[in-house]
Amino acid sequence: MTSENLCSSVRALAVNGWGRILAASLVAGLLSVQGADAAETFRQLKGKEIRAKFAGRDFTDDVHWADAFGRDGRMTSYDMGKKTTGTWRVEKDQLCTSLDEEDRCYLVWTSGTTVQLRDPDGGAWTLDGVLEKPSKRD
Repeated sequence: MTSENLCSSVRALAVNGWGRILAASLVAGLLSVQGADAAETFRQLKGKEIRAKFAGRDFTDDVHWADAFGRDGRMTSYDMGKKTTGTWRVEKDQLCTSLDEEDRCYLVWTSGTTVQLRDPDGGAWTLDGVLEKPSKRD
């Protein structure tokens, strides 16, 4: 939708009180979506970048879970109070983990402080978090 079309649509809605509220909500919603798109430019990390970003760091949502990536390839996962240990490695530009005898690999994308782990098979899911200095959890 062009800004000219948006303005005429907003003017048409702004005839009565409810139309003004709806028009203001529409404009605010469209502006926030456009702003989010502009601010969220992700780029895919390659093998050496993945290792440099994750080694010795915690990947977390800051509330429910955290994965601690040791520099030695060991990792500890904390999920809602449950602790699991395993290993991690980088293969073919993917971050791969082995936890509870389950091996998974992810594409790693980053934008600012946000890191996304994405399905390498093109699935729609992502795991969003941030990388932080390690914290004491035990």
